[in-house]
Amino acid sequence: MRFRDRFGIRKNRGSTVTKLDREATDSDIEALIAFARARRGVEFFVEPETFATDTTAVAVAHDGEWTRRRVGSPKVIGKVARDLGLPVYDVQIVGYPPRMRAWNERNRDRRIDPGTPGQAVAP
Repeated sequence: MRFRDRFGIRKNRGSTVTKLDREATDSDIEALIAFARARRGVEFFVEPETFATDTTAVAVAHDGEWTRRRVGSPKVIGKVARDLGLPVYDVQIVGYPPRMRAWNERNRDRRIDPGTPGQAVAP
């Protein structure tokens, strides 16, 4: 199942591949779908590809809880959002929702990796 490309990651990514990051996989997309199905009021925010990281999407729930995963291309998360009936936004245009920052403040102790002082871990 490794590279079946169920979500069209390879097809939609184009010819560019980031230099320092790993590529998006089906498990990344499945993690976003599972997060969205387990919570209510989820919205997706697409973050652009950079030299160091692949295109990512942040899924933010109604209470501000969030997760970030690689998606390979904005088209991929667009298709996932359509299939789930959820909105998707470009973070460069709309920014992050205030509830996400509020959740980070309320849950500061949950986001720090005890093995690496001062480093945040992905939820």
